[in-house]
Amino acid sequence: MNPTLRQMRAFVAVAKTGNFTSAAQYLHVTQSALSGLIKELEQTLGTRVVDRSTRRIVLTEIGRELYPLFSQMIDDLDGALANVADHTRLRKGVVRIAAPQLMCCTLVPEAVAAYRADFPDIDVRVADSAVENVIARVLSGESDFGIGPEREAAPQLEARELFEMPFSLVCPQDHPLASNERVTWQDVARYPFIALQGQFTARLLADMQALLREVPLKPANEVTFMTTALAMVSAGLGITVCLPYAEPLVRLHRLHMRPLEEPRLTRRFFVYTRAGRSLSPAAESFIDFLFPYVEAKRSLAREQPV
Repeated sequence: MNPTLRQMRAFVAVAKTGNFTSAAQYLHVTQSALSGLIKELEQTLGTRVVDRSTRRIVLTEIGRELYPLFSQMIDDLDGALANVADHTRLRKGVVRIAAPQLMCCTLVPEAVAAYRADFPDIDVRVADSAVENVIARVLSGESDFGIGPEREAAPQLEARELFEMPFSLVCPQDHPLASNERVTWQDVARYPFIALQGQFTARLLADMQALLREVPLKPANEVTFMTTALAMVSAGLGITVCLPYAEPLVRLHRLHMRPLEEPRLTRRFFVYTRAGRSLSPAAESFIDFLFPYVEAKRSLAREQPV
């Protein structure tokens, strides 16, 4: 004894309007089709739910009991379907992003603002994290996806390359290296170098040792965040290196950014998601927006170097 949704909608429409003509118009069906649905419902239940007359209908005792139940079920279902439609049509939803602290000072807010201009009803929440914590936030489900540097492959993660960028020197505008025709890593090694703690510096030094053993790049100071390193460079305490996506912050500190050569070291950044887990429509749409947005920013930067 399982009434169908069409049968329940037909019964509720008849009960609300009080006659078959109005109910048929409300449901956009013929009167005969509506009458057939009511008969099917009564056959399914094994009892009458409506007493018919030439002028009006009257609910039976069973019909009066079923009407509020069916009506509430349909309202709940319609509400749930409307909620799903709002999500799929991007009229509603939440996107939770984890990204390194420096990226959350530069690229991410700009991308969020551009996305919100197209989808103002989507709530985008950004978690600025230490680089090492981005993946953990994704795997725990705290964030829908993360943006971070290349990491060893893991079966529980899916990774899509977002960009690859070369390291650039950052120095005061009046620094001797600012006027050099070209800047090499050997040039960097001659000045106090401000580095980041942890994996950033460890991988950088490993790359330098593998490629240029004669370059003794030894940090004069190690800090936790690139924002601190840039502030120290601005104060004249040394020079540092970072990726070009930090350019807005470099400009804010009125510093100079130069590409580094010999060798040209790069870092790849990826969008990380949990393997085998579907993203919400809002999160999927943000990722789909992010890739062409980043590429457009990079194209513009190539045309207008710092």
